[in-house]
Amino acid sequence: MPINNEHYNEIQLIEECSKGNRKAQRQLYEQFYRQMYVVALRYSRTTFDAEDILQESFVKVFQNIESLNADASLVAWIRRIVVNTAIKFNRRKLDQAGVMNDIDNMHADHEPVAEFTLSHLNFKQLLGFIQQLAPRYQMVFNLYAIEGYQHSEIAEMMDISENTSKSQYARARAVLQDMIAKEEAMLYEREKTQYGV
Repeated sequence: MPINNEHYNEIQLIEECSKGNRKAQRQLYEQFYRQMYVVALRYSRTTFDAEDILQESFVKVFQNIESLNADASLVAWIRRIVVNTAIKFNRRKLDQAGVMNDIDNMHADHEPVAEFTLSHLNFKQLLGFIQQLAPRYQMVFNLYAIEGYQHSEIAEMMDISENTSKSQYARARAVLQDMIAKEEAMLYEREKTQYGV
């Protein structure tokens, strides 16, 4: 099958990457880098960590691309690798810091947190708030609220109990609500002072 040397379609791209074709690997990297960088940023506290996660993720993509099911979505498959790599990256960092892997004694005995919306925030504001969360809260919040995983799936991925996942999600939401409320109060006071109200 002749291949256009300038640009591969998705099927050709997968085939050529599985053969180790550097040009195809570069195209795949460039095609998905920005989108996956945003995913990695949500699981990171710094851009350096996000870049490390992304680097490690693309290595895994290229090492395992031949295992991609023909019916599977390439972008979803890559996203899953980035998310799993971010979880492992953060788990290693927590282990190095001496933080216990499982906090099962922290059950979901909290009061339900009222629903809140983040739609009034722009991406950079939301990302900044999420990056300020404690690492475990950040991971659970991203997996549940943004990636759409169920708590049972998160528990398995992170090697924690389902109740711990629920509890950490609720606490992450509460912390985010508090950060947003403080930011809004500060902006209100600034405008009040600026306009002499």
